[in-house]
Amino acid sequence: MDQAADLRKLAMGQQTMEDSDASSAQKSTRILSITSGKGGVGKTTLSVNLAIAIARANKRVLLFDGDLGLANVNVLLGIIPDHNLYEVLKGKKRIQDVIIQTSFGIDIIAGANGISQLANLPDAQREKFLEDLDSITGYDMVIIDTGAGVGSNVIGLVMPADEILVVTTPEPTAITDAYGMIKSIVANRQDKNIKLVVNRVSSAIEAKRVADRLISISAQFLRTRIESIGFIFDENLVQKSIRSQRPHVVLYPASKSSACVNHVAARLLNTNVQPESGGLGSIFKRLLTGRSDS
Repeated sequence: MDQAADLRKLAMGQQTMEDSDASSAQKSTRILSITSGKGGVGKTTLSVNLAIAIARANKRVLLFDGDLGLANVNVLLGIIPDHNLYEVLKGKKRIQDVIIQTSFGIDIIAGANGISQLANLPDAQREKFLEDLDSITGYDMVIIDTGAGVGSNVIGLVMPADEILVVTTPEPTAITDAYGMIKSIVANRQDKNIKLVVNRVSSAIEAKRVADRLISISAQFLRTRIESIGFIFDENLVQKSIRSQRPHVVLYPASKSSACVNHVAARLLNTNVQPESGGLGSIFKRLLTGRSDS
């Protein structure tokens, strides 16, 4: 009897350890939201290329198209999705059915008009949707490509992330709007981990000037630390890759812009982050409810 009891305790202890290991595996998923203050700064192009660069470092990456009105991640990859999240909301598909495995080493969830309904689901539909989301596992990083601006849909996708990458260009309007985005983030959560990438620069000096300006004013007026993790050179071949619907890190791997993307990826992967989430189900639950608490 005692031996049987000991065996049961041992079995229960082993199961507890396995559950703990599974929970730890779930919590290792890092959530990165890539956003900008204004449109046209190359945010989605960076999201796509950065996702591929991170995947090449033997990471499983899911790229979620969070631009609720103008979803175009799949366009940059030359993919015509058979299904998208709108069908999930309508109950016609499961969330697993809309995850697309690409030839670039990343998985994507294509967006669509009508995704804003995520914030206003009936209770029964919300519960079913969350059950589906809980079944998504096995990713090292989830990258959310948000829309531009400081609207509620964008902020709702930014705040749940473990890290936020703000993209700007050297244009004065882009810098001003990037500061506006940072200000909106800080207004919601002072302790968010905010990083900066300056896109379409002509030189490292120009990139440093823009980054230093945003870092300085954020520290002075928002009392917030912004970390610059790189810049992307402005090259015509980036536009060529967009027209070809193939990422420039794939078409032109030896280019300066691709080297810059790889540098940003390396900076992200060398950063130790304690994810706030408890798995993809809770990640998207926070997206649905607009809450940023863990």
